[in-house]
Amino acid sequence: MGVINVTPDSFSDGGLFFEPRQAISHASRLWEEGADILDVGGASSRPGAEPVPVAEEIRRVLPVVEELAGRSGCVVSVDTVSYEVAARCLDAGASIINDISGLQQDPRLARLAAEAKAGLILMHMRGDPRTMQSLTDYGDLEGEIHWFFERQVAYALAEGVQPDQIVLDPGIGFSKTAEQNLLILKHLDRIRLEGYPLLIGVSRKSFIGKITGAEPRGRLMGTAGAVAASVLNGADCVRVHDVGLLRDTVAVADAIRRAVPNGIAKGR
Repeated sequence: MGVINVTPDSFSDGGLFFEPRQAISHASRLWEEGADILDVGGASSRPGAEPVPVAEEIRRVLPVVEELAGRSGCVVSVDTVSYEVAARCLDAGASIINDISGLQQDPRLARLAAEAKAGLILMHMRGDPRTMQSLTDYGDLEGEIHWFFERQVAYALAEGVQPDQIVLDPGIGFSKTAEQNLLILKHLDRIRLEGYPLLIGVSRKSFIGKITGAEPRGRLMGTAGAVAASVLNGADCVRVHDVGLLRDTVAVADAIRRAVPNGIAKGR
């Protein structure tokens, strides 16, 4: 999954792709580099980010979604917590809703996904980007994420979403400390729900900077290490900024994970 931030204030590339033409050009490059999904977002979710008015979020993402979804074979996800934004983007051709609130902010997204037969990514987060980093006290980190997934999946299924539409994301960096992020990546088996794919987003995040000392755009090699660990520990999809540079990392880690005696396991 390639990241397209149509925002002025995202933590690692804010402003670089704020204009639709820039965002479309960047997305085209990620697709050519081998992205399977293009994830378009118009509201930053960095710590402390303020909400974006719905009309402004639609203004930012809709032209990009329309252009990309109109291309043959292009799979587009919209990164939003807003029912109105998601509905407009699905009408424009997007086929996945990536909800970082995991249906906590607007539960109607479940019914929307069911009616549109769209993919639905449910991420674990406490609070919102303004408050999440003050909500990192867990009695049982992996257990609470697993329970959250169980509860939110049950709600989505009750609203008509089919199991094969749902992907789960533990929310690396969202209401988690650096140490908690590492534990999640180490123990993905403890949080996954049987039968539901896991999406992991580690690209350029602050826990990598705490380990390496690098600023966001200098965290490529640290990201590669975290991506490889994610795949080896069971991630089914990774969300990254640098598709071309990380695709081989994913392919090799996936081949190692799938290796069998008397042969080389081919990547996906």
